[in-house]
Amino acid sequence: MTAQEFHVSDSYVYNRSTPVRWIISHIMRHKWFMLAYVVGVLITNGTSVFIPLLTGQAFDFVSAEGLGDGRSLTTIALIILGIVVVRGCSDLGGQYAMEFIAKRLERDARDELYLNLLGKSQTWHNQQRVGDLMARANNDVRELNGMMMPGFSLLFDSMMALVIPIIVIGTINWRLLFAPAVFVVLFVITLLRYMDKLGPVSGRMRMQFGQMNASAAETVTGIEVVKINVQEEQEVGKFSQTARQYRDYFVELGVVQALYLPPIALAIAITLGFLHGVWMLSQDTLSIGDLVAYIGLLFLLRYPTFISTFTFALVEMGIASAKRILELMLQETDIDENESGRSAKMDGEIVFENVSFGYDEKPVLKNISFTAKPGMTVAVVGQTGSGKSTLTKLVNRTYDVTDGRILIDGIDLREWQLDSLRTQISTIEQDIVMFSRDVAANIGFGVGRDVDDEQIIQAAKEAQAHDFITQFKDGYQTQVGERGVTLSGGQRQRLAIARALLTDPRILILDDATSAIDSATEDRIQTAINRVLTGRTTLLITHRLSQIRRADWVIVLENGEILDQGTHQELLGRCVLYQRIFGKREKVGGKG
Repeated sequence: MTAQEFHVSDSYVYNRSTPVRWIISHIMRHKWFMLAYVVGVLITNGTSVFIPLLTGQAFDFVSAEGLGDGRSLTTIALIILGIVVVRGCSDLGGQYAMEFIAKRLERDARDELYLNLLGKSQTWHNQQRVGDLMARANNDVRELNGMMMPGFSLLFDSMMALVIPIIVIGTINWRLLFAPAVFVVLFVITLLRYMDKLGPVSGRMRMQFGQMNASAAETVTGIEVVKINVQEEQEVGKFSQTARQYRDYFVELGVVQALYLPPIALAIAITLGFLHGVWMLSQDTLSIGDLVAYIGLLFLLRYPTFISTFTFALVEMGIASAKRILELMLQETDIDENESGRSAKMDGEIVFENVSFGYDEKPVLKNISFTAKPGMTVAVVGQTGSGKSTLTKLVNRTYDVTDGRILIDGIDLREWQLDSLRTQISTIEQDIVMFSRDVAANIGFGVGRDVDDEQIIQAAKEAQAHDFITQFKDGYQTQVGERGVTLSGGQRQRLAIARALLTDPRILILDDATSAIDSATEDRIQTAINRVLTGRTTLLITHRLSQIRRADWVIVLENGEILDQGTHQELLGRCVLYQRIFGKREKVGGKG
């Protein structure tokens, strides 16, 4: 599969080579609806030209015979009524088909983008501004809908309303094509000039909207820091600056649209056409009825002329949004999901072989080598910034190693299927992420929907979370709020432990997981964890001596390198840094 193609869940392939081709590949997924729309537009515009023709015939009939018994005029009136009905039905059908395509384009593009974002590596996500991502995922995707309906719908309809009347004018008398030809030339010249200025402005508008949205999202996310530091005024100023720039682009777009010149070209064409028609009438080369029909057909050109200023703006906006979406999806990520890789139950052996890793070529870990046998608990200690958390993130491929390799059960991590790898590894971090859902859904998040209430309650009991959950008014159905803001730090960590225990992992990573829990609760949780750790490999990051003493093996990191490794007692006897970190605590009774 090339970088220009992407398989969604139903295996449909989208072409990502250019924004226009990407849009077309989405549209062609619903080609029968597109065909229905095209047929509807052709019938609508094809029947519309008969009204001025029939009106011209009525004028000729009255001029030649007077009103007479009126039966011929009644017949013409009934035919026009039938045309109006047919035109209305075909227009309704065509518009319904295009509305369907527009909604499906928005839905499919959002699904594709969402799946793409989920497949990006953590390294990639760390470099993005969430507000800009949300602007592209919401507003830019929404612009695709408006681009198709009413944008492209009116654009194609108006083009047919331009071409078909001119063809019919040629059937009346080819000499009458002079004025329409002048109009077409002026229309194309002015339209190309309009689009040349419209495209860049539309692109800058969409880009600035993303910047404005990102600025607002950052402020809202960090609102506590803003208020504590009394920086509301500064943040208002920053947002106002980005909003003013967005407003300026809107004004610039308005100026471009105000200088839209095709209406002037149409006025010139209608004037020339009327004068030409009157001259031909005076020369007896044109009847009054043909002149009336001719002027009526010329007035049909008003629709494509005046609607173009609106439709081209919508289409340009949609293409600019498609470009922003594609820029996001085509950005390379350094994680290969390896869908055809190994998928098997793990024993849990972890081997680091000369592993090095860095962010943006800045080394964080260097030449890390150690082995954790199945069922072992390995503690990783070191001062702040030594690379402890980064080391554990390499195990589940949150990041990929720069050099060396990591083996699980003797197989390189990159040879495992990513889903199979991650479903057997659970991580509990200090910074717990909770979703804006109820308590039960947050605990069962790691196993999806195939979990019953009894399993959730049992995991909560083992994590010492059941008691505080049942004290809530709604119990396990209590909404925790976005990022768990309604919970204390200790409550969030106990829910995270319950979530990890429910997944029944082969490898468990605890990154300072009990830092926000009091000693009494920690002892109960640790007892529960110890009961379920049998046969599981555990990587433990902690500064609590009581937990480190239980570890089978301890690794000491300093500046991204292994300073020493061994048992707790061995390191106390020979490692100066380890003695400095834990020696005093050992002397006073080993309290964490």
